[in-house]
Amino acid sequence: MSDWPTLFSAKGTYVAVEPLSMDHHDDLVEATSDGDLHKLWYTMVPTPDGMADEIKRRMSLANLRPFAIVEQASGKAVGMTTYLNIDAPNRRLEIGSTWYRASVQRSPLNTECKLLLLRHAFEKLDCIAVEFRTHFLNHQSRRAIERLGAKLDGVLRSHMVMANGTLRDTAVYSIIAPEWPAVKANLEWKLESRATP
Repeated sequence: MSDWPTLFSAKGTYVAVEPLSMDHHDDLVEATSDGDLHKLWYTMVPTPDGMADEIKRRMSLANLRPFAIVEQASGKAVGMTTYLNIDAPNRRLEIGSTWYRASVQRSPLNTECKLLLLRHAFEKLDCIAVEFRTHFLNHQSRRAIERLGAKLDGVLRSHMVMANGTLRDTAVYSIIAPEWPAVKANLEWKLESRATP
């Protein structure tokens, strides 16, 4: 199970997820410049100059499965996401290290991206649980995770040292397998209601 899970591609109406590669570099440089996301102190979004190194880093780590988030309308990569903290024997993983260009935030893209990744995790990989982690003070991210239907497991205090030297308290959320049918129905309903005129 050491290669669990393998990389995959999935397409929806608004977004596709596909294995991250250097082919996504230029789109992602443009994406990180939209809103200067790399300047937010409570996130870890790569700088435009550091994008190539970040793509290489994510692709090289054995315990990560990195994806580009591609907007269907434009065909451009608008962000990144990752399966990480992979625990194959216990069929658990985290969806994280996710960011989107500012112009597509609060659009259906995040909902559909998470639906595609969660569907694969629970229905193809038979996951027991999927985690989400974020800075305790990143209220936008926490609200987005809660809108997915994830529940707060707890807070890891002084969990990470941020680039500016501050200590990050990490809010840990999860969705467990018995909750997946209701979470899935809710995410599908959200997407359908967006599509209804």
